[in-house]
Amino acid sequence: MNQISLSLLAWYDANARVLPWRGFHDAYRTWVSEAMLQQTRVETVLSYYERFLSRFPDLPALAAASEAEVLKEWEGLGYYSRARNLWKGAKQVVSEYGGILPRDPEKLRKISGIGPYTAGAIASIAYDVSVPAVDGNVIRVLSRIFGIRSDALEPETRRRIEALAASLVPAERPGDYNQAVMDLGATVCVPGTPDCSRCPLSAFCDAFRAGDASDLPVLPKARPQKVIPYAVLLIRSGDRILMRQRTERLLQGLWCFPMLEGTFSTEELAEQVQKKLHLTCSNFMEVGSARHIFTHQIWQMQLYTMSAEASASAPAGYEFIPLEQLFALPLPVAMNAALNILKAPQS
Repeated sequence: MNQISLSLLAWYDANARVLPWRGFHDAYRTWVSEAMLQQTRVETVLSYYERFLSRFPDLPALAAASEAEVLKEWEGLGYYSRARNLWKGAKQVVSEYGGILPRDPEKLRKISGIGPYTAGAIASIAYDVSVPAVDGNVIRVLSRIFGIRSDALEPETRRRIEALAASLVPAERPGDYNQAVMDLGATVCVPGTPDCSRCPLSAFCDAFRAGDASDLPVLPKARPQKVIPYAVLLIRSGDRILMRQRTERLLQGLWCFPMLEGTFSTEELAEQVQKKLHLTCSNFMEVGSARHIFTHQIWQMQLYTMSAEASASAPAGYEFIPLEQLFALPLPVAMNAALNILKAPQS
């Protein structure tokens, strides 16, 4: 075990990625970076991280912001529950810990938005606590090194991986060690076919000796994503546009144009708008299509413009937003195609 850790740290010293959240013993910076990096590529996070810290330079500043302000800074990064939980957690830390993230991993795990992995990352990187941070990279690396060929998501297998991960974290430089495993999994021991010729741990690796590294870890097959057709409605009322702030878990708190599930002819759409939104509209026009892929579903969208009376009242749950205020709202990437239509010069 000691040789694995020493070999990995030596490799990290020579090959560590240069990232803006490294080189600091700052729990808040670590928390923000780890929240952003969940299910998101490093290259995507880079510009968001700097901008977010510029807007919210410390934990009290984040706690003092509104949810809408936080979501706006997160706009385009996706998985918006991360931003909401980060904001809620910041308020909790201000209330319960005087604005300073605790050192104890168990206390960290009780904060909104901080699970076992993030607690381990904060404790080890910011506070030098010898504790593992087990994410997908770690599961993949350890499954290959120790030849774990049972379902990595089964509780018994997961406990085994976590125990191995804990046994490998050194008392000194635990944060560097955890980041070294992350870097190894991101750059060498990658999903699919790893680059074993470059791996500092190949001499210790069961999967390398067996020749089945590309088959590990063993994971259940993902369910196919559900394709949902939507009609996205750009309903103008004078210089206003009809919007809705979502309350559903997916994209909660973000503003979207009205959406009707299904596919419609123009005549059918007019009937549905009258029936479901209680608006009488004219000038229906199909203006394009868009597709947005989420983790578990795909939105297949047809985009329509239409006009309501200038004095029309918004239906319950919706608001007519002045166009000059629209782009200040937190809006999901799924609405980009519709937004581009609004931005286009009107003929």
